[in-house]
Amino acid sequence: MSAAAAVLAALRERSETLATAESLTGGLIGELLTGVPGASAAYVGGVISYATRLKATLADVDPATLAELGPVAARTAAEMAAGVAGRCGADWGLAVTGVAGPQPQDGHPVGQVFVAVAHPASGPPQVRELRLVGTRSEIRAQTAEAALALLAEALGMPDPTAGV
Repeated sequence: MSAAAAVLAALRERSETLATAESLTGGLIGELLTGVPGASAAYVGGVISYATRLKATLADVDPATLAELGPVAARTAAEMAAGVAGRCGADWGLAVTGVAGPQPQDGHPVGQVFVAVAHPASGPPQVRELRLVGTRSEIRAQTAEAALALLAEALGMPDPTAGV
């Protein structure tokens, strides 16, 4: 079973829903989720907030956070996750932001990524910083896998990407 299928099954069992806010992955997480038959039972949709301004307008990141920390930051990812859950009316929010390359961005190296998962009813979002290596497409794929693994962890599941 794929990581996407595993987390969707767990969400369905809990009668909970998920929304995503993606930056560097540009919809890859949504693609993985919607590739699973029956995904709509748990996945409500998401936003691709590639441009910094869309992180505020679509993912509800506080403009002050973006002004102070920029788009590649733990707090930005956390606010994206909580914001997209609220914006989409989902139980869970999953967000990614970072630098896929080929060049560093605003002082952040290629491969620096933040993934966040929020379950607003349970407290503050969980955020993980990653330092990934590889090509642009490899970093994007690793980010999507890491995001699904963080969601699985938050759901109390074993890592569905282990051994993949």
